[in-house]
Amino acid sequence: MNVAPEVTTIAVGGDYDVIIGSGVIARVAEHLPDGVERVLLVHPPTLPELTAGVADLLSARGLTVHLAPVPDAEAAKTAAVAAGLWAVLGQGGFTRTDAVVGLGGGSVTDLAGFVAASWLRGVPVVQVPTTLLGMVDAAVGGKTGINTAEGKNLVGAFHPPAAVLCDVDVLSTLPEADLVAGLSEIVKCGFIDDPVILDLVEADPAAARRADNPALREMVERAVRVKAHVVAADLRESSLREILNYGHTFGHAIEQVEHYTWRHGEAVSVGMVYVAELARLTGHLPGDAGAALVARHRSVLAAVGLPTSYRDDRWPYLLTAMRRDKKSRGSRLRFVVLDGLAQPSRLEGPSEIDLRAAYDLVSLPATPDAPNEGEG
Repeated sequence: MNVAPEVTTIAVGGDYDVIIGSGVIARVAEHLPDGVERVLLVHPPTLPELTAGVADLLSARGLTVHLAPVPDAEAAKTAAVAAGLWAVLGQGGFTRTDAVVGLGGGSVTDLAGFVAASWLRGVPVVQVPTTLLGMVDAAVGGKTGINTAEGKNLVGAFHPPAAVLCDVDVLSTLPEADLVAGLSEIVKCGFIDDPVILDLVEADPAAARRADNPALREMVERAVRVKAHVVAADLRESSLREILNYGHTFGHAIEQVEHYTWRHGEAVSVGMVYVAELARLTGHLPGDAGAALVARHRSVLAAVGLPTSYRDDRWPYLLTAMRRDKKSRGSRLRFVVLDGLAQPSRLEGPSEIDLRAAYDLVSLPATPDAPNEGEG
């Protein structure tokens, strides 16, 4: 695990840094606070070599490492899995000066962060995301959580990590479908804040899907900078941070209705097209310019292989799921929408007529085939 000199450090306020570069996993022990003696290493079973390498790095620093394998993907984010990790922490004698390391995709970092936030009311956590989605979204920002039968991420806590290490070498090990799914959150950042991301994708969509493409690293850094800026200004999602949920209300509803058999990025991709159509219908994206921006959503997302439509026979279930969204207030649904490119705003209480009309615009006849969920 040699560290290349080309390392980018992005500060998230004054709280912690996101380290992006080749081989930066080798620095994991350096970013644990002083006084740590025990480390809970939360990881999926699909990363045996990487897990062993990180465990060796920690052990070489004299730390006692407790390996904690958890299920892949959203199956990790349950109360039962969290309770199992609490038991390991208790039996291992973890104190407030010990720490958790989350090694894996977004689901693992969400879970590891939540366990760290809840154990003894908060112990340090270092996040080491191994998927594109984890690097640009889940591991950055201090939002942690698990799912319930009623919805995604309904139980959680705000708990900023001690550091986030994004090792770009790991991206070359991802299945292409997982890499593509992660592009959804990068494209989201392009629409809400940094249109250069969209330009980079449109310049060579095929290259955007390659882990060895230098433009992909630039897009990762740009997306992390967008999130770091927003999170530093609004840790607890009281106002500005909600813009990071662009496309997520409908996307989370798809995930729930499909029992998490869709990748998060795939669902959010459809969610962005849905909310763009909703913005056009409600006057937020008027005229030819608005129609062109909606069309750009479809073209950019489709160009990298992300879905832009959903089956046409799930509306009642989707509406019920959206009403449980964390941004809802009472019986009023709230959406992040665009008033123009990189001009996010909010839409509160749209009519059911407009909600359904937007659904019709992203619907296709149901088929037996659907995207599948990957690790992360």
